[in-house]
This record gives sequence, C-alpha cells and structure tokens, in this order.
Amino acid sequence: MAVQFSGSSASSESFASLQSDLAETLASAELAVADELFSALDVIDSSAALRRSLTDPALEPAARTGVVASLFGAKAQPSTVRILEAVVSRRWGAERDLGDAVEALAVSVVAAKAERDGLQGLEALESALLSFRRTVADSHELQRALTEQQAPAEAKQKLAAALSPQVSAEARLLIDRAVTAPRGLRPSALIERFAEQIAARQQRWIAQVTVAKNLDSSYLEKLSASLDKYFGRELKLDVVVDPTVVGGIRVQVGDEVVDSTVSSRLNSLSRKISR
Repeated sequence: MAVQFSGSSASSESFASLQSDLAETLASAELAVADELFSALDVIDSSAALRRSLTDPALEPAARTGVVASLFGAKAQPSTVRILEAVVSRRWGAERDLGDAVEALAVSVVAAKAERDGLQGLEALESALLSFRRTVADSHELQRALTEQQAPAEAKQKLAAALSPQVSAEARLLIDRAVTAPRGLRPSALIERFAEQIAARQQRWIAQVTVAKNLDSSYLEKLSASLDKYFGRELKLDVVVDPTVVGGIRVQVGDEVVDSTVSSRLNSLSRKISR
C-alpha cells in the first residue's frame, strides 16, 4: 500500500521521485540513519516557521537545502543529510507532507536493513510490529498508558520493551518511535502504518481479520487463500479476536471492508426497520 499524503498529487510525485533517486542510499544505510531521520523529523515538527521555510516554493531549492545543512550537517551522518536535502528540494502540497515523507523514508531505511538479512528478516519485522499492535489493541489499559500525554517517553519505551522483549533492533526502533512520537495518531495506528509500508515492500497488503474466537491453522490457510483470490494479490493476515463481533468475520484491506458478522447484519436490519 502506497504512502498516503494529505496534499496535492505533487506530494505523491515528489515522494516517488525521492524513492527512485535515493534507492541506493536507502538500501545501504545503517539503522543509525533512520534514527537520525526521526530526530530531524522531531525538529521539523517542533517549528512551524521551519516547516514553512522548508516547503516554501518561493525559495530556491538551494536555499532550502542550505537550511538543512546548517541545522543537521554537523550533527548527522552524510547519508542522513543527503536524504534530508533531497526531501526539501522537492515540492510538497502541504507542510505535513514533508514530515510524512521523512518518516516514510526512515521506515524504508529500517526495512532495507532488515531486508539485508533476507526476506525472513523483513517478515520478522512485519510480524513483530503486527504482534505489538494486537497486544495494545486488545487492552484498553495499555492504550491509555501509551497515549497518556503526561507520561514520560522513557516510561512508554520501558512499557513497550516489556510488551515486546525479543524483537530485533529494527522493530525496536519503530515501536519506540510509535509510542513516543506518534505525530497525532494512536501508537497502534502508526505501527499499522509502518507495517503496511513494509508489506508494500514485499508487494502485498495487510488484511485485518476480526473474528469472535480463535481460528485453527487449517481454517486460516483456507481463509488466506480465499482472500488472496478475492483481492487479487498476496495478503498478510492480521487476526484480531473480538467477541463483540458476535460470530462471522470482518476483513479490512485498506479502505475496503468485507463484513459477514452477525452484529453487522443486525445493525443493517435495525437501520432498515427504523426507516
């Protein structure tokens, strides 16, 4: 699933050109580069004036890249600065789109690092993120703890580490990022976005499957094959057990929802009766 931008199509075109022009840099960068990109994003997000200057089409690209060099040139690795300069040299339809691009490129660096360990490394990264998302989604108490604005970042990182103790360094970086700087989203929603980007790298989508009770492995295999055929591509199943669905199954892939739960049919009937 492609990265979504709030601005005009210019933002999507800019990001596509970035991915192409930076392909070698992103593929070979170490994990520290992703960490530095996230840190730079924090600086950008903290200043409206800086965001305006970095996205102002009236300023020449050289002037915008000069701002990046002055802010980060002495603090970050050359690869990090190169990526940031490439980002600000593009045109963005909305100020937030620039930050979203930096975030997505940081995730690309993390994914590429995992991918250098083979597809199994990329699969393990995706699975770790989805497992953490399910753990948090299943507990209102955890959701409150991770969204408490007054709680220090260190406390959230410590809780996240306790919930995902055996994950890779790549997964740890993305999980810590999601719980400490979700940028207006719920941490679980940002984790989901990260996982979708990694799934897209493997040319597949994530299917969120909600059921009333656990499904056995044979049923999951049949369901996976059926959904692959229905949507016309390979899907990664992210199964969530929710007793409130009252039987049946609900599948969401992107914006498309297939809902055959009893609760859905009852709600539909109720709407018809009330008309």
